[in-house]
Amino acid sequence: MVFKKVVSLMMGCLGLAKQPTQPAHLLSEKTGESLSINEVQRCCNSQRIKLSDGRLLAYAERGVPKNNSIYRVIVVHGFASSKDMNFMASQDLLEELKVYLVLFDRAGYGDSDPNPKRSLKTEASDIEQLADKLQLGSRFYVLGVSLGCYPLWSCLKRIPNRLAGVSLVVPYINYKWPSIPNYLTKDDYRKGLSKWAVTVARCAPGLLHLWLTQKLFPSSTVLDRNPSFFSAKDLEVLKNTPGYQLLSQNKIRDRTVFNSLRRDFIVAFGKWDFDPLDLQDPYPKQESTVHIWQGYEDKVVPFQLQRYVSEKLPWIQYHEVPDGGHLLVYDTAVCEAILRSLLLGEDSPLYNVHA
Repeated sequence: MVFKKVVSLMMGCLGLAKQPTQPAHLLSEKTGESLSINEVQRCCNSQRIKLSDGRLLAYAERGVPKNNSIYRVIVVHGFASSKDMNFMASQDLLEELKVYLVLFDRAGYGDSDPNPKRSLKTEASDIEQLADKLQLGSRFYVLGVSLGCYPLWSCLKRIPNRLAGVSLVVPYINYKWPSIPNYLTKDDYRKGLSKWAVTVARCAPGLLHLWLTQKLFPSSTVLDRNPSFFSAKDLEVLKNTPGYQLLSQNKIRDRTVFNSLRRDFIVAFGKWDFDPLDLQDPYPKQESTVHIWQGYEDKVVPFQLQRYVSEKLPWIQYHEVPDGGHLLVYDTAVCEAILRSLLLGEDSPLYNVHA
């Protein structure tokens, strides 16, 4: 039962993909697996940049052409998602504000090469190199979703001077951050499960892989439309989505997929080289802004922890969606409010909840 809950937690930090995606099979020569025709076509059609270590990073563009844009925003997807993720800001709004969006496959996802040396530092470096390769300018905006927010914390630590603005949307909480008080987490079952999950992922990957791919008991489908992990509004969203297709047993059997997910989870929930709650205001002259967006009904990340983070870091603007769950990026009104707040400084009173 404990192991099943551990697996469930590992799969609870997802940013849903619009379509089923999986990490690039550029390592298929090592695994001995052949590419399908569709996979070859997809990889060839993806736009990619080459990083300093030789890895390829795939990206997609939305909004207005870069040369016609005023605002340039890099969107960072969550666990088991990709550059094809849903971010429901309308094309009309992107054109009105002249926004150029770049969505990219983080290392090991979609059409990007895996990074066996993935770390907090490399996640920030990938974002900076992407911005430089695409010539986004000396400063650019970043927006992260769920587990995709840990690269943004790393950016705030390592390259704050490059950031014109930051939005962390339903950012997960790492219970190993030293500044998180015990009174907030002592009764939170997620704390113990996250510790076990990292231990299993790091020390028993074979056992974890076996559990996720066996057929006797449900594992990778345990979260699909499970009210224990999704709010009522999230469940409405899930009625119109394909669910967590990346985590189907057939795809998890691919060791490239499995190892990429495992490494991402370990970095996110493992021990960090800094405590985000100790960060000093990187923008004392208000040259940039940082935002947290949280759903009050979020069952993956409790709002109480997000409120505490915002209190500890008063230079972060906190926004709370009263009926929002973990899938805020599937709400067009919320997505557009996120962009208007980040880019224009417009804040809707609907989401200004003070702890």
